[in-house]
Amino acid sequence: METSLRQLSSSIVHNVKVNINDTLSKNSGFKVKNSFERRYSESQRIREKYPNKIPVICEKGKVGNDIPDIDRKKYLCPDDISIANFMFVIRKRIKLSPEKSIFLFVNDTNLVPTASLLSQVYHEHRDQDGFLYITYNGESTFGA
Repeated sequence: METSLRQLSSSIVHNVKVNINDTLSKNSGFKVKNSFERRYSESQRIREKYPNKIPVICEKGKVGNDIPDIDRKKYLCPDDISIANFMFVIRKRIKLSPEKSIFLFVNDTNLVPTASLLSQVYHEHRDQDGFLYITYNGESTFGA
């Protein structure tokens, strides 16, 4: 019985690892695909060339998200744009229907207030590599 439990446990661990690796390879984000050095040098080059712009990486959240993938992940935004305006841009890029809500998160955890300026969010939450990472999640509203 102990041997069969070990085999079952080993099989479960193997299947979990395979599923995680499949998920990461399909949904791997900008951070996974690019080394820290590459991301850092790119953000520094952008900030030097465009000091009034903010380098943003915007990706679809990974859990419970039935809204479309975005066609582009990198954005160079004016530092005086509001989160609400950035959200409008994202909604247009993913062609999100009006009955669906979208929520933006910084670093996958902090819900971003729509009244905030992107520059304020950048200074409070930018990554060590110099990019601001925003994820979006959606939810059906109005009973849809």
